[in-house]
Amino acid sequence: MENKINTYKKITVKDLNLYYGKFRALISIELEVQENKITALIGPSGCGKSTLLRCLNRMNDLIHGVKITGNVFLDGTDIYNAALEVAALRKRVGMVFQRPNPFPLTIYENVTYGLKVAGMHNKKKMDAIVENSLKRAWLWEQVKDKLDHPALGLSLDQQQRLCIARLLAVQPEVILMDEPCSSLDPIATMKIEDLMMELKKDYTIVIVTHNMQQASRVSDYTGYMLLGEMIEFDVTKNIFTRPSKKLTEDYISGKYG
Repeated sequence: MENKINTYKKITVKDLNLYYGKFRALISIELEVQENKITALIGPSGCGKSTLLRCLNRMNDLIHGVKITGNVFLDGTDIYNAALEVAALRKRVGMVFQRPNPFPLTIYENVTYGLKVAGMHNKKKMDAIVENSLKRAWLWEQVKDKLDHPALGLSLDQQQRLCIARLLAVQPEVILMDEPCSSLDPIATMKIEDLMMELKKDYTIVIVTHNMQQASRVSDYTGYMLLGEMIEFDVTKNIFTRPSKKLTEDYISGKYG
């Protein structure tokens, strides 16, 4: 087996179980997410990928009747500790959703929204953050002269990059992406993939994708999930060329799912 790159473990998941009522949606999940790498979660619909992703910043707390056992450590701190401030966690671990969800505000107001919620009102500072965030999301040149225009007037691909810029403005450490290209065409998808590759220099990224080609192109590590279990987790090249589990091989080869 190919030697894994020796990197810092940003997130460690231990014996994680999630129940929707009596239904056990995640079963004894073990996972290590390396810093400044892209980790992809793949598997058929309903296998628990997005549920696991939402566990990493406690988005599942918002769902009535959910019960979670086990641990998720961020830099060694259990995020399910009752004393942890969830708002602070979600600032460190941000989420990009399937469909772009810009607010019905201007482009500028979208990027500064989180800053204002955090109490920032210095326009000079906000202007600098807006420019930097939009540049990092490869959107600045396209919108710099229309920051006061409605965000909903942008193309879907631009809206998704605006949502990423909005997230970058509050300086997260981890970016969770739940099928961020599912509503985009192939050209727009390529732009988002290129952006992910650039962003991992400074951020840790975990992506859920149904697109196995996308996982093989952009990720450093891949986990294959089935029926709530993590069947196999390894360096992406190993998962796609020499998986150790037959269930993984069957999925990768198209025999299952």
